[in-house]
Amino acid sequence: FLLIDMETPGITVRPIILLDGGAEVNEVFFDNVKVPAENLVGEENKGWTYAKYLLTHERTNIAGVGFSQAGLSAVKRIAKSEMAGGRPLIENPHFAARVAQAEIDLMAMATTNLRIISKAAAGQAPGVESSMLKVKGTIIRQEINDLARRAAGVYAMPFASEAVAGSNDALPDPNEAGPVAAQYFNNRKLSIFGGSNEIQRQIIAKTTLGGAK
Repeated sequence: FLLIDMETPGITVRPIILLDGGAEVNEVFFDNVKVPAENLVGEENKGWTYAKYLLTHERTNIAGVGFSQAGLSAVKRIAKSEMAGGRPLIENPHFAARVAQAEIDLMAMATTNLRIISKAAAGQAPGVESSMLKVKGTIIRQEINDLARRAAGVYAMPFASEAVAGSNDALPDPNEAGPVAAQYFNNRKLSIFGGSNEIQRQIIAKTTLGGAK
């Protein structure tokens, strides 16, 4: 496992433009890059083992329990104030059912997340549970993004990049609608980075059904 200075000759970083216009993810190319041997971390030939350990923590973090809890609270607030068919959107049976299902899934995931954190605190590395959290967590986050988009309605249409950047300028009404479109498009990345959800499902299957290496 080697630490590499990103300014090393031969390394090229190209930003990947996301659907919201941002470029917070990149593709990295290595062309005859030479790294000093003293940059070795841990034992030689154990790089993949270390990388997998780090990935379990990354995937647990990508699940984003806190983001989903805050996002679902915002959805409820918007849906209580926005009218649909002469009554608050939150009273629409179909929409309310989706919100309820998202909340149930989120509560179950939060409990699983706490269990994994407890294991980590006891010195046990997260295993296949991190892949489960990554898959379920990203599905929940994208569902909440979609609920927010539907709750904000036409107010979600303007792309208010200043809302994402932390500007104090007035936002489209309702006030929480400013970043809705940006978050919806940006978070398409969640089910891809950190190991796509398809890959995570393969890891889960191999680990739980046998054949894991």
